[in-house]
Amino acid sequence: MRYKLGDFVRFVDEKLEGYVTRIIDEQMIGVTVEDDFEIPVLASKVTYVHGHGAESHDEEYIAELKPVGEFKSKGVHIAVVADAKAQALVHLYIINETSYQLLTSVTAQQQKDFKGEFSGIIEANGVAKIYSAKLSDLQLWPKLIFQGLFYTRQNQPSVSPLNVSEQFKAKDFSGAKKLVPYIKQLGWMIQLDEPELIIDAEKLKESFFKPAEEKAQTVAKPVSELDLHIEKLRDDHQFLSSSEILNIQTDHFKKALDAAIVHQMPDITFIHGTGNGILKHELHKLLSKHPKVQTFMDARKEKFGYGATKVVLK
Repeated sequence: MRYKLGDFVRFVDEKLEGYVTRIIDEQMIGVTVEDDFEIPVLASKVTYVHGHGAESHDEEYIAELKPVGEFKSKGVHIAVVADAKAQALVHLYIINETSYQLLTSVTAQQQKDFKGEFSGIIEANGVAKIYSAKLSDLQLWPKLIFQGLFYTRQNQPSVSPLNVSEQFKAKDFSGAKKLVPYIKQLGWMIQLDEPELIIDAEKLKESFFKPAEEKAQTVAKPVSELDLHIEKLRDDHQFLSSSEILNIQTDHFKKALDAAIVHQMPDITFIHGTGNGILKHELHKLLSKHPKVQTFMDARKEKFGYGATKVVLK
């Protein structure tokens, strides 16, 4: 098969031309024409059009940029980028943002069948195109097995080989596209060398068996008198609606009350002001239903007037 995905071809027997968007088998290809309709055709019945689809005939290796700055040991990604001319087609690239040379192989697995898709050295800060397919055929994509060895002449410790299998799913392409380094096109990025999550077994065990009162101390102790006036809670209060202000005030109230209970404070005072009484009414309604509240009352009238509520806890 002399054609590649993305090649621009013209039909020999018809006045049609388009991009190769599927390799069906050794003799048949799929060509997507102007109306985005894919036509299966014998490879012998089309001819390559020079001056089009040049990108698909680029070298597999994109000229690398020389590493600069400090040595970078992480940053191997798969980038999925739509073809510049045939949007139905996407190309998969390995982006090597590390300072290592990456000796790479990519194998496609379809059930019990395996096929080598790519092998070669990807330079530090280099890119290689390793696979192409139609995004609409995602459910038919094979599992791709990525293997790589890291090499450098610099004084760096040896790195474990890369060995990652990816069965791409729709959720991998549900996020926003990003500008792909070096290629300078928008695409989806998936990191292959994610840092391993290291779990400290002893700390994990301690967290399970830590007494409840010790865990509770991670909650900050609230002040004994909390001012709920919105200007004390938010700098942007002038842009908030009345309902937003009330939600913010009650949220701070709930968190402070819970923290006071956790720290076994005997009481806590909430300064709500007089105003139209809506906030005071909301707080009293919540307090009347709270199982940890013994009672509540107007706080020192000589200091707060009727603008504060003192809560006595059980």
